[in-house]
Amino acid sequence: MSILDFLIFCLVIGVLVAIGIYKSKYIHSESAYLFAERETKWLALSCTLVMTEFNSATLISFSSLGYLWGFWALTLPFIFLVGLLFYAVTVAKKWKEFDGMSVAGFFTVKYGKNLGTTASLLLLMAMIGFSAVYIKSLILLFQPIFPTLNSWILSCLLLSIIFIMSIRGGLKAIIRTDTLSTFLLLIFFPLLAFFMWKVPPSFEVDPGNIFSIAAGQKILPIRFIISLTVLTMFTYILAPWYGQKIFSAKSSKVAFWSVFTAAIVIFFLYGLAIFATALFRYKGFGCPQSEFALPHLIQRCLPFGFKGLAYALLFISSATTLTGVWSAMSAMLIGDFLKSEKNQKEISCNRSIYATIFFAILSFILANTLIDSVLDKMILANIPVAALSFGLLAGFYWKKVSYQGVYLSIVTGSICGIGSYYIFGQAGNYTWYWTIYGIPLTFLVGTLTSLLLPPKPLLQTN
Repeated sequence: MSILDFLIFCLVIGVLVAIGIYKSKYIHSESAYLFAERETKWLALSCTLVMTEFNSATLISFSSLGYLWGFWALTLPFIFLVGLLFYAVTVAKKWKEFDGMSVAGFFTVKYGKNLGTTASLLLLMAMIGFSAVYIKSLILLFQPIFPTLNSWILSCLLLSIIFIMSIRGGLKAIIRTDTLSTFLLLIFFPLLAFFMWKVPPSFEVDPGNIFSIAAGQKILPIRFIISLTVLTMFTYILAPWYGQKIFSAKSSKVAFWSVFTAAIVIFFLYGLAIFATALFRYKGFGCPQSEFALPHLIQRCLPFGFKGLAYALLFISSATTLTGVWSAMSAMLIGDFLKSEKNQKEISCNRSIYATIFFAILSFILANTLIDSVLDKMILANIPVAALSFGLLAGFYWKKVSYQGVYLSIVTGSICGIGSYYIFGQAGNYTWYWTIYGIPLTFLVGTLTSLLLPPKPLLQTN
């Protein structure tokens, strides 16, 4: 980056860090640290939900597909639009009415401690995978700027900034930062598409027929898009990082409209990013690897000053998503395994901070040792989440659901997800078989088992 870009990067990060730590020293209770005292209003909750979903891992993946597959990749943002609208309609108000410590806590209340512990472990496993992927995406974003730094040192430096920004203020600091970040993103991404539209062609590579829908469907099959849409619908309803922020809402009405608003904004932002990288390919710009399409676009096509702003916003988008996931993991660990008889407002936030640090270190190690492909690992991390979907929806809407039905549905869902991956693989479009056949089978097994082995009256009253 130029000196101007570097200064703008530091200025934006500095402002956002200052907002994050503003009044953080007054955050003493666990209730404030994990749930912002459960008083978050519509605008703030909408913004933090946008920043929870809008992260560099998905952004890099979708942008790379825009570069590879052209404008047909603009179908991908519909995955989040449909998925989050489904969340708003089915569970947003239900989660706020439950208003617990974690989404896994619902399984404990509804089905008992054993199944609640199983749900907690499955969701923690998924979140560790997600957070490692998010760190990996940060490495991919900033590696072109700091090519001499290895991934361990680079990710350590980036995580240090994230810790300074949010580790003391908890969810309140995250929400304050997210609000400003969302407004900056709504300004920046239209400008990104505009600058890419105006830049002269390069013709370093043959763009191919990226306007062709038929060609796009061959490379990015409609089956893949449908399968990811269904997967999003039945995993987001269980996402602990969404659940925690819904618990922070002032009311169930605020929860519903915040998710609805976030769905539209996220659809808009991802669409602009894909449009820009598709234009990058259409105008003949070369890129050594598709996952570097967005960083190369930023470096080569944005005017001075905007590059620094771009990297600052991309960093913040991942930082707030990461801190949101770590915070949700801490809430789950405390709510499901480290309960206290005291009122949350009377408990110090220290154990929440220590839990967050532990999960951050674990994610850091996994990101630098196990994660290679960002999109592939993000999809695989959804297997344990999707396996719990029957238990959640049935728990909210069906009084006759039984412990045995939920337990067998979890086993079935896990086998379907893992089995589809190993039998069909990425090349065989395993997500299609997993979601179109596996998820309905999960619900069928749970339903039939609950009918054959109905809940006992005592369990039903609990």
